[in-house]
Parts: sequence; C-alpha cells; structure tokens
Amino acid sequence: MKNSVSCFEDLEVWRISRKLNVLLDNLIKNSQLKYDQVLRHQIERSAGSVMDNIAEGFGREGTKELIHFLSIAKGSCEEFRSQLYRALDKGYVEINVFNEMNGLALQESKKLHAFMKYLRKSNIRGQKFK
Repeated sequence: MKNSVSCFEDLEVWRISRKLNVLLDNLIKNSQLKYDQVLRHQIERSAGSVMDNIAEGFGREGTKELIHFLSIAKGSCEEFRSQLYRALDKGYVEINVFNEMNGLALQESKKLHAFMKYLRKSNIRGQKFK
C-alpha cells in the first residue's frame, strides 16, 4: 500500500479483489460454469461484494465504517472461496486455475484481516473526522 491513500483504487486489497473478478470472468466465459445459473450468480455476487464493500467502506470516510465494510468484504471473500470449491467439485474449474484463484482469494482474506487489525490499532480516524 502507498504511504498516502486518496481513493479506493489505491488500496492493494481492492486491486487484488479486482484481479479476482477478472479471473472469475475468464473462468465463466471459458467453462461450463456459464451454464450453471445458480452457482454462477452466487459466485459473481460474492466476488463483486468483496470489491464493492472495500470501495463503499472507503467512501464512508470513517475508520470504524471502513473496518465494518472490510469485515463484510472478508466474509464475502470466504464465501467466494467456498463457491470456488463447489465449482471445482462440479468439474467447472481445472485444478491449476482453482489453485491460482483460491490462493489469490486466501491472500486477499489475510490482507483484509491485516488491514483491519492495522486500522484498529492506528490513530487514523478517517477524512470526515479531520
């Protein structure tokens, strides 16, 4: 992460979640997952939720609110990982693609946890409190 963060796009956790969404879009376009409407919509929503909750939390401009939305994003990230296992079990994703996406999602979850821990210990209170 940069020393100064002026927009949600500056956050490494948001950029990782964006990459996960791109990988998911490629998986859907190139696999049988595109035909499983229920699982496809669930996994798209959980992956999108990670990105969107990071952005929304940042936009609230308060540290407590950011932590709250990062927590939601982390939960959605774990939900995404679970759904990715379902896609693997149904044969929609090859093991090498699964390993790449699951590894990136696990990294994302750990970084979200570390970011929340950092924010809880810091004196940063957000833009609206300056």
